[in-house]
Amino acid sequence: MKVLKVRIAEEFLQNDQKIIDEFLDQHHILKTETAFVQDESFWSVIFYYEEHQPNSSKTVVKDSKTVKYAAEDESLNNDEIQILDALKIWRSEKAKEQNLPTYFIATNKELTSVAKYKPARKEELLDIKGFGKHKIENYGEEILEILESI
Repeated sequence: MKVLKVRIAEEFLQNDQKIIDEFLDQHHILKTETAFVQDESFWSVIFYYEEHQPNSSKTVVKDSKTVKYAAEDESLNNDEIQILDALKIWRSEKAKEQNLPTYFIATNKELTSVAKYKPARKEELLDIKGFGKHKIENYGEEILEILESI
């Protein structure tokens, strides 16, 4: 179990987001819980997780279908930047609506991967790292609508 703090103040928010993104990349998350601490204006995030086994991925060959697409530090073209901007606006609205931190909806890396991969169907969202059944059921249609509208 790991507890992290996401401070609402603008000067801390980006750094706190980066810490959580790095934690999510390095661990297999089993469950999350959140609570807003109103007195101090921050989100308390509890992650129940398993450590990734660093050597296991080198010794076990996985079926190619389990390999997921993740955009690395590739530069985005103008169309992809436009898609990413629209996805970030949607994510912010969705997070406010559901009273959740934005990274619970989708991380920056996940949205960048969507902008680069440009899935046309819900099933193709499964090919993107970070998108599982739950996220696709909750947000897949809206994400595809954004992609179609741009």
